[in-house]
Amino acid sequence: MTETTPLDAAHAAMEAAPENDAARLRFYERLAGSELFLLLTREAEGDRADPEVFDLGDARFVLVFDREERLAAFTGRAAPYLALSGRAVASMLAGQGVGLGVNLEVAPSSILIPAEAVDWLAQTLGHGPAEAEARVAEVTAPRGLPDVLLTALDAKLASAAGLARSAWLAGAVYEGGGRGHLLGIAGTLPGAEAALAGAVNEALVFSGIEAGALDVVFLRDSDPMAARLARVGLRFDLPEPEVPQEADRVAPGSDPSKPPILR
Repeated sequence: MTETTPLDAAHAAMEAAPENDAARLRFYERLAGSELFLLLTREAEGDRADPEVFDLGDARFVLVFDREERLAAFTGRAAPYLALSGRAVASMLAGQGVGLGVNLEVAPSSILIPAEAVDWLAQTLGHGPAEAEARVAEVTAPRGLPDVLLTALDAKLASAAGLARSAWLAGAVYEGGGRGHLLGIAGTLPGAEAALAGAVNEALVFSGIEAGALDVVFLRDSDPMAARLARVGLRFDLPEPEVPQEADRVAPGSDPSKPPILR
């Protein structure tokens, strides 16, 4: 049976509703977050890689696939490639006038993405969170947030396994009268703050919420704000990273019930 990948599913949803901006944004979000295999002209050397560029008359494209098997099926031979995230591919191609051929001829998600769309994706992903200082006067239960944002936040935080332990989403009233929403993240792995803030920002951007804003704060367990958020906020639990299990190796003949096999 042919595997249906998350990118296939997002593409199918987009194709089924061509006028639905949310479905299109979810496809681009999935593309950005996927591991892609970029077809090269030759094996990469150090930090240098030369993508295979296909000239289709008035447009040029490089090819990526979301499975190694799909790349092999397209080329019909062993071919050099580089594994990158979709966001890294978009950043690499930005401003070069090169589009992206995704899973061409080998999957239901086969699509040509023009250079203009690649530039838009790179620009969208490049709008990272900005640091700001504000004092929270009150936290409340979150209200009025669309389900699409809550679903996107849940997915982004679930993909950040091991970077933090839990998070709470709440309404916030700031000193001076401003209102908004606040996501407090606890148990953060040192150095993971930027990655987590970026993931939350992407959830907001790809939810299609115009002029949306969501403040993120990183908390210690002893921080009074953590207790305040836990009382009123919507909780998200981040999964723990999988720890590889080491198989116990029993020396042959050490178990009397299982004598060694003689050859």
